[in-house]
Amino acid sequence: MKLFNFTLFKLTICIIIGILIANYFSISLYISAVVFIVLFLFATAFLFLYKSKLKDQTSLFTATILLTFISLGTLSFNIHNPKNNTLHYSHTITNALPKTVVYTIKKRLKPNKYYSRYYVEILKVNTKTTKGTALLQLKKKDSTLQFKVDAIYTTSALFIPINVSANPNQFNYKDYLEKQGVYYQFNSSTENSILIDSTIQSLNGYAAKLRNTINKRLEEHHFSKDELAIINALLLGQRQDITKSVYNSYTNAGAIHILAVSGLHIGIILLILNLLFKPIERLKNGKIIKTIIIVFLLWSYAFIAGATASIIRATTMFSIVAVAINLKRITNIYNTLITSIFIILLFKPLFLFDIGFQLSYSAVFAIVAFQPLIAKLWISKSKIVNFFWQTFSVTLAAQFGVLPVSLYYFHQFPSLFWLSNLVVIPALGFILGFGILVILLALLNRLPNCFAIAFSFIIRKLTEFLNWVSSFEEFLIRDISFNILNLVTSIILVIAIYMIWNRFKAKNLVFVLIALIGLQSSLIHVNWKHKSSNLVIFHKPKQTLIGLKNNNNLKLYTSYNIKQNTITTSYKVANFIKSTTTDSIPNLIHFKNKSLLIIDSLSVYKNLNFKPDYVLLRESPKLNLNRLIETLQPQKIIADGSNYKSYISKWKETCKHKKGLFHSTEKGAFVLKY
Repeated sequence: MKLFNFTLFKLTICIIIGILIANYFSISLYISAVVFIVLFLFATAFLFLYKSKLKDQTSLFTATILLTFISLGTLSFNIHNPKNNTLHYSHTITNALPKTVVYTIKKRLKPNKYYSRYYVEILKVNTKTTKGTALLQLKKKDSTLQFKVDAIYTTSALFIPINVSANPNQFNYKDYLEKQGVYYQFNSSTENSILIDSTIQSLNGYAAKLRNTINKRLEEHHFSKDELAIINALLLGQRQDITKSVYNSYTNAGAIHILAVSGLHIGIILLILNLLFKPIERLKNGKIIKTIIIVFLLWSYAFIAGATASIIRATTMFSIVAVAINLKRITNIYNTLITSIFIILLFKPLFLFDIGFQLSYSAVFAIVAFQPLIAKLWISKSKIVNFFWQTFSVTLAAQFGVLPVSLYYFHQFPSLFWLSNLVVIPALGFILGFGILVILLALLNRLPNCFAIAFSFIIRKLTEFLNWVSSFEEFLIRDISFNILNLVTSIILVIAIYMIWNRFKAKNLVFVLIALIGLQSSLIHVNWKHKSSNLVIFHKPKQTLIGLKNNNNLKLYTSYNIKQNTITTSYKVANFIKSTTTDSIPNLIHFKNKSLLIIDSLSVYKNLNFKPDYVLLRESPKLNLNRLIETLQPQKIIADGSNYKSYISKWKETCKHKKGLFHSTEKGAFVLKY
């Protein structure tokens, strides 16, 4: 591929390697800075001292440059790691005591069942000036009032570290928040939070105010709650108010990408702006003026839409495209993509771990590579038919890049994605154009009622269509087991397919065969790896859930309906479980040469003719734990989520002098491997 010969591609790969090294290995900011400076000075000296003999020293010079950029990636990651800032609030909360906190609202998040949630910047802890982002959870029952972006509050709060998921293979919320630069959370209420200042002080604040104004103006035209939520997602990049049912419909129909402002949206807006400002080209230096205006408007829209990873990526890329188009610079789309990645990761290295960022680039690279090849397969004489064929080819091409990544993260495949996108992609350009017009007219208080009704009708019909597509559940393949090894080998196979499709050569055919063998080997390895036996006592509040895994089979012991349980679903997918059975909870479970005695609220365990290896306490049994330990002498006592917290605390206190004897599933599921 020509891409591999592009110098910036190699340097970008080095930046990515450096970021990954910094993420997975603990390297201090000081060491990474020293390494980069030494390598940079060495490369510079090499260039000047051996300039005339550089051709003879190409390999050594190239290796030095590559290592320099790897160290640059590591340094960039550490510079942008909030904890490396001496003013970060984490350095001031050394004890588990409530602190007087002054904070400002940065971003409103999607609320959960009990809390409204926000990212907040910590300005002060007690009397010390600080920096850093935390997660604020605001009790919903106190008030329906939303905190405004940039507003400054003070409260007394206890900082709580973000907990790792208690159950194996569940979504790692702690890791996700750390990639957003968030390490702690605190809870508050509107009653306990005192407003200090509501003055808008940042671009995010002005953008949030503009979005609120837009929503108020649209509400005057009687858009429904769901319609407003979709308009906010489609046009303003805000998905906080999307209901679960609407979100699931778009996801299951394979059209969730339109609810996240990204490359497709920014590209369409660029085309609209390019046409709208074309008359400016007639002025002296008109193309330069036009380019400046377009780039300014693109970035203004990016900030209004929330400046997420996917929006920043798309805006950076299309800003480069806008400059190239309007100033008649010959540009290669691969060069543009790589340049945007290089710039973004240099200044926002944590974006590398953003799922939207990964999906966006996977889709765009695949479209650029595969769409022309697919489109050539058939050309219709009918312009209408050809238009839909081109649309279909774009949708199909995107799947080559998106499928491996989406299988890895979401473990499902909407096989009717082509039908959804055949309608959605052509309609999106009109929806965006019409939607922007509706918003501008609403802001000017000049929105005709017929326009509002028409736009409401379009949004409603779009949602109804996607609801209809998602209703064919038999076409939605769920719970697909797919791990990191499968992801890597699948991506290699996709690259190999492109190479042989683009140019049929013997070495490309060999590459495809090697890639196929690699994918098959990864599947065999994964199947072999998961041929093991485990006993798992999961953490489920107010319930008992025990799993007995034997190779690819799972037997669940439970007292409740687990049909839609995310705990067991995540475990089954991650462990390549093929069959599942359920049973009621027994008093005793034998696992290989080990035994687990289960004591429930009846507290029956006397007169046993054996000593169990493990004891599970469930449903808050009233017993003398010291006597139980003396009588049964177990290796481990486990308390699951079905017990009262006061009982767990009491048992923990009883066992505090017997290190390692007591385990509460609140701190993590109990896993016994064989």
